[in-house]
Amino acid sequence: MRNAYWSLAGALLLILTACGHGNQDALNVAGIQAQRIERLWWLLFWVSLVIFVVVMAFLGGSFSRAHGAELLAERPAPEEEASERGLRSGVLIAVALTVLILFVLLVAGISAGKALGSLQSNNPITVEVIGHQWWWEIHYPDPVPGNIVITANEIHVPVGTPIVLNSTSQDVIHSFWAPNIQGKRDLIPGHNTAIWFQVDREGVYRGQCAEFCGHQHAHMAFLVIAELPAKFQQWLQHQRNSAAPPMESAAKRGQEVFLSSTCVMCHTIRGTSAGSKNGPDLTHIASRGTIAAGTIPNTPGYLAGWIADSQHIKPGNHMPPNTLPSDDLQALLAYLEGLQ
Repeated sequence: MRNAYWSLAGALLLILTACGHGNQDALNVAGIQAQRIERLWWLLFWVSLVIFVVVMAFLGGSFSRAHGAELLAERPAPEEEASERGLRSGVLIAVALTVLILFVLLVAGISAGKALGSLQSNNPITVEVIGHQWWWEIHYPDPVPGNIVITANEIHVPVGTPIVLNSTSQDVIHSFWAPNIQGKRDLIPGHNTAIWFQVDREGVYRGQCAEFCGHQHAHMAFLVIAELPAKFQQWLQHQRNSAAPPMESAAKRGQEVFLSSTCVMCHTIRGTSAGSKNGPDLTHIASRGTIAAGTIPNTPGYLAGWIADSQHIKPGNHMPPNTLPSDDLQALLAYLEGLQ
């Protein structure tokens, strides 16, 4: 019986250590879809816990009776037959309970699955997500081409508004997963999928690629930033603007460095001649909280290290090292820091 208690304590400890941070936690829900997933999780948890405790109790009882095994051989035949009948009845009851429990869980799972797809709206916010190795390209489509917003690794959404997220992949299979908000959705090359969600609480929620996609799969995160509708519209309008021309001499020099280097072969900065689509759009890079898909914070020091040798920070990514002179690197940083 003591072993059963230790096993139960160990299982509870593992559960506690598996709890995630608040901004990436399926049990800290911020939307109605995540709430249904949470309810299903707790149902599975309590059913599994009860079964575990019952099994451990029977196992502990079996160990305690093992010391009297020599008495079983001396029992009269009628008592042995009665014991066998009791065992058969116990097995039949256990099988019936197992079938019943599995049926209840099946119904609960189907019900939760239907609820996840029940969100609909005639006027949702549409967001397009394209998975890359190893970053996320985010589009906010608009009938007017000049109003299309393209950013990277951060998804801004208004609170209390249905969102339809259309997704695909540019290279391999990825999986979009923001556990506080919705379930997982695979991104498959050449195939468009859609998932609906709604965030009901302001905050910044971390998401992660949940399908192994290569060397830097673990460093392919994104942020969902839920804000009040007025603030979201303000952000969206600002993102539609082209990059502001640099005013200071260092920033002007940095723009020259950017446009005359290999940076233009991969990146876009609207309002300049840089228009490549191979890497993230940098028009408003200074407004983002992280770089390299959530790998490092967006600070001058980390950004300098990323530009100089991104392979040291995130080995295997598709950005080559840039051996710029120190003065040019500082000027480039001054320019990029001004791209709010």
